[in-house]
Amino acid sequence: MKYDVIIVGAGPAGMFAAYELAKKSNLKVLIVDFGKDVSKRICPMEKTNVCVKCEPCNIMSGVGGSGGLSDGTLNIKPDIGGNLYELMSEKDAWELVRYVDKIYVENGAPKKLYEATSSEGEMLSRKAASAGIEFIQIPQRHIGSDHTPEVVASLKKNLEHNGIKFLLSTAVEDILDGELKLSDNKKVKTKYILAAPGRSGAPWLVKQAKKLGLKIRHGPIDVGVRVELPGIVMDPVCRINRDPKFHIITETYDDFVRTFCVNHRGYVVKEVYKDYVGVNGHSLRDKQAENTNFAFLTRIELTEPVENSTMYGESIAKTATTLGGGNPLVQRLGDLRRGRRSTWKRIDRGQVKPTLRSVTPGDVSMVMPHRIVTNILEGLERLDKVIPGVASDSTLLYAPEIKFYAMRVEVGKSMETSIPNLFVAGDGAGVSRGLIIASATGVLAARGILEKEKA
Repeated sequence: MKYDVIIVGAGPAGMFAAYELAKKSNLKVLIVDFGKDVSKRICPMEKTNVCVKCEPCNIMSGVGGSGGLSDGTLNIKPDIGGNLYELMSEKDAWELVRYVDKIYVENGAPKKLYEATSSEGEMLSRKAASAGIEFIQIPQRHIGSDHTPEVVASLKKNLEHNGIKFLLSTAVEDILDGELKLSDNKKVKTKYILAAPGRSGAPWLVKQAKKLGLKIRHGPIDVGVRVELPGIVMDPVCRINRDPKFHIITETYDDFVRTFCVNHRGYVVKEVYKDYVGVNGHSLRDKQAENTNFAFLTRIELTEPVENSTMYGESIAKTATTLGGGNPLVQRLGDLRRGRRSTWKRIDRGQVKPTLRSVTPGDVSMVMPHRIVTNILEGLERLDKVIPGVASDSTLLYAPEIKFYAMRVEVGKSMETSIPNLFVAGDGAGVSRGLIIASATGVLAARGILEKEKA
């Protein structure tokens, strides 16, 4: 069977592209994804606390993408989670972000918007600036890990109602000239291809890009820890912004450090990859934990002689996994300051009770380069001036937390590559790193296809 458009990947970029195509054309569209439907994306580790290495991973793959089971925080700003200003004017970027946000709300995202009043925002910005920190004000919605699958399911139902076809549990082996080769050796013909394979499909897209001769470049990585502390410490700030973002330039190394993915009254979770483990966080809308957690990350960009930042990040993660005996490490901030490893006895005696127990008490400085450890210590001390209590001895640090950015495929403003009729979008193509911007790049790709159809 021949389709007008085949979309590789049923994450935010792929699904929003399909939404735009269905809304504005009668094109025959197929979405192919390696993973399962959102209702079947159940991780056994939630019950057993043991990763059985499902293939594909239900957390990373399937309808909704890696964001489909996430905390579901929508950052409604064109330059957070990517940068739409690189592709369009400020006015057009804001219009696109609001358009995407509206679709999320129509499919079940809460209408409640977390947005600081001018006086609250100014007060927090002033307090941060006095400590040499920039506070980024962002309008946000919080769907919650317990409700994100419902929003994804609603969007999929709408797509199917409008004629979009899904082919799940099927891998795309190769992008060919005007067709795709699938894992069952079948070939499907199409006029347009949109590759939006998401984070888990990024290595596949790099392989395809090299084979096809597309221009790609390495992106930076963010390396650090997940910080866990009493929720009451973060309450005043999280009332102003649900996921407050602070940017810091460190004193010793002049490095860029940031807070990321604040899960207020949430849980630290373990992430299992092929060769290493890491940590992340999530929060529920209907159930609150005692603690709050956030990532605290240093931006690393490599140049000569090694540009492969992904390989560097993976080497750190593998070392941490080795020292943790297959689990992430956890350490009290006070122990890191004093140059000693943590023990369960000292952790259990502290104020902060870890929400993730499948961890190994250890020493973060045995895993992270000295430069990053220095950035963590200096950055948290500075942040403590804005949020008193963040740098308490009892604060917990989980390692590693590493945010990889896919190698970026060079595209035009409509997300079309140098090969005619081949488009890319989303996190897997390195053009986004969050739900809103991933979705927006999918819409842009769809509009690019529609423009070509008019020509």
